[in-house]
Amino acid sequence: MQISSRFTIAVHILTCIDYFRDEHMTSDFLAGSIGINPVMIRQILLQLKAAGLVDVSRGKGGIALSRPLQSVSLYDVYEAVESVKGKLFRFHENPNPDCPVGKNIHAALDGSLEDIQGALEGKMKGITLADIAAKIQ
Repeated sequence: MQISSRFTIAVHILTCIDYFRDEHMTSDFLAGSIGINPVMIRQILLQLKAAGLVDVSRGKGGIALSRPLQSVSLYDVYEAVESVKGKLFRFHENPNPDCPVGKNIHAALDGSLEDIQGALEGKMKGITLADIAAKIQ
């Protein structure tokens, strides 16, 4: 299991937009900071825009935050860009129902996996982008 780099790229994008708020922000500028192709930046910006985290204007308008960093949690960013929706852990589909472990593993493990996912999401909800930006400045 691994959360893709889209999540950390999105956090980098949002933090960079705030840090350089007085600059004209473009996908090329962001790509230079992050070290990836501007096409990838534009794809993630579309997701962030759909989630209401950024405003993107074509041409000379540039890119701006839709909300202050203190009102955006890491979970908000994760939810906006990560393809993992719903349950974080995928359970194997065909445990043997004739095996005592196989027929009970789902029930034995499900609650623990839900607790782990809840703890991760709860921790992410408690950290804002302002917390991240404060460590940069």
